[in-house]
Amino acid sequence: MDVYALVGSSGTGKSHHALFVAQEYGINMIIDDGLLINGSQILAGRSAKRSPTKVGAIRTALFSEDSHAQEVKHTLEINYPANILVLGTSLGMVEKIIKRLELPPAKMIFNIEDIASQRQIKKAQQIRNRFGTHVVPAPTVEVKPKFSGTIIAPLRSFFKKQVPGSQPLPTTKHLWVEQTIVRPTFNYLGRFYIANHVISEITEYTCLDIPGINQIGKINIDNSEQGLRLHVDTTIVFGYIIPDVLKKAQEKIKEQVEQMTSLHVITVDIHAVQLVLDKSLEQ
Repeated sequence: MDVYALVGSSGTGKSHHALFVAQEYGINMIIDDGLLINGSQILAGRSAKRSPTKVGAIRTALFSEDSHAQEVKHTLEINYPANILVLGTSLGMVEKIIKRLELPPAKMIFNIEDIASQRQIKKAQQIRNRFGTHVVPAPTVEVKPKFSGTIIAPLRSFFKKQVPGSQPLPTTKHLWVEQTIVRPTFNYLGRFYIANHVISEITEYTCLDIPGINQIGKINIDNSEQGLRLHVDTTIVFGYIIPDVLKKAQEKIKEQVEQMTSLHVITVDIHAVQLVLDKSLEQ
């Protein structure tokens, strides 16, 4: 296995440029902030960006916990990529990760200054300082279930610049990359959470806007680290096709809760517990 390293200070755009470097050199997998990423899929690990403190984030990024390191090592043994790119804020950090995961020494080391222009680095630092956001080099559809409750937005980047001295593949001359912007739990702007009553109000408001639903009964919310499981009781107006009404309510609840809270909705269990006669339907 050939190991490559991308080194740069925090907030200089390492994660943002990681997929570009991987494409340029035909690198199969990336290790970034505690995650093992293969193309558009997160294979193993847990993100440092989910840690409640900055110290915890550093420990996660270094695979300090045995179970975390073992999970990634086991996944690497199963897949055994021909090469891998390790990201770190310093060469020392990269070496610690390599040692912890029992990888071969780095064959080639890139500095972020060799990959990105000073203008790009400065812009990345300004965004980090102003908004406290980070980039995960994986598509939003893959990231969202693993970052429930973290502010998430898709990021599509277009790269034209070639890595100095590289031999790029023909398909990577101009490259579109799908990534994700997240706001970590330990962000200096402060922690945030969504109270259950807010989720209930969003759910109720969404349901009552759907034709055929007369009122909402009990709403139970199971809020775990992986996301939400919602259980909703409804009263349906007689004359409507119940399965169609409930299916539409399921879809709208998931859409609205995820859009308004950044929480990942795992399931929406919705029940029609009562029928009522809408007098306005009588002739």
